[in-house]
Amino acid sequence: MSKQPILVFDFDGVIVDGLIEYWSSSRKACLKLVGDEKYEKQLPLRAPDAFQKVRPWVKNGWEMVLLAAELLRTDSPIKHPAQFSNEYQNNCYKALKFWGWHPEQLQIALDNVRKQAIHANKEKWLESHHPFSGVVKRIQQLNNEKIEWAVLTTKSTEFTSQLLSYYKLSPTLLYGYERGSKPEVLLQISKEYLIQGFIEDRRATLETVLNTPSISWIPCYLATWGYLKDTDDQDLPIGIQLLKPKDFMYPVADWP
Repeated sequence: MSKQPILVFDFDGVIVDGLIEYWSSSRKACLKLVGDEKYEKQLPLRAPDAFQKVRPWVKNGWEMVLLAAELLRTDSPIKHPAQFSNEYQNNCYKALKFWGWHPEQLQIALDNVRKQAIHANKEKWLESHHPFSGVVKRIQQLNNEKIEWAVLTTKSTEFTSQLLSYYKLSPTLLYGYERGSKPEVLLQISKEYLIQGFIEDRRATLETVLNTPSISWIPCYLATWGYLKDTDDQDLPIGIQLLKPKDFMYPVADWP
C-alpha cells in the first residue's frame, strides 16, 4: 500500500511572522530573569534593530531571551550585529556563561510569559502574530491536491496549536520542540507518510536534513519570504530549492 503524500512546514518564518510577539515576550522574560526594574527602560517596547538583524540566526526560542539580555550589556558584541552573527553560537555560549543561565531556564521563562499573556488577553496575543501574505489560503488549498500537511516547529506545541486554530488551519500532524530535533521528527514522519517537501526558512536546518543519510532524500525548500540571512539564497547545495511566493502558489507538482 502506497504512503499518503504530505508536506511538512516550519511555522515561524514560513506560516507566521511573529516578530512583534517574539520581542515582546523575550523582553518580558528577560526582565523577569534579571529581576531589576532599572533595566526596563533600557529595553524598548519595539524590537531593536540589533534584535531584528540577528533574528535569522536564531534556532530556538530561548535564544531570543538571551539576545534581549545582551542588549542590556554596554560591552556586549550584539551592539555590532554583524560581528555577533559571525560568531553566533560562540557568542551565545559566552552570554549564557556571563548571565549564569541555561537554555531550559530561558525556555521556561519564555513559555511562562506567553501563558500569562494568553491568560490576560488571548485575542491581543493572537493578533500580535501575522500570517505571511497568501500562505494560509494556499495551505487550505492543499486538500484539493489530496496532500496532507504537517507543522514542525521549535515553538511549543501548545502555542502553535492556538495560532493554527486562530487561522482556521488544521494540520494532520503538529510537532513542537517537545518532540525532539527536526531531523528526528522528519524520520518519524517518513515512516508513515511520503514527504513531498519540507518547507523551512532556516538554511542550516535544511542542510542538516541533507546531511542526515536516513532523510537526505526529502525535497527541501527554502522559503524566501522568511527570516533569511543575506546570503542564504546563494550557492544552494543540490537538494535545496528556493521557494518564492509565486512558486508556492502553484500546484505542488509544479514546484521547482
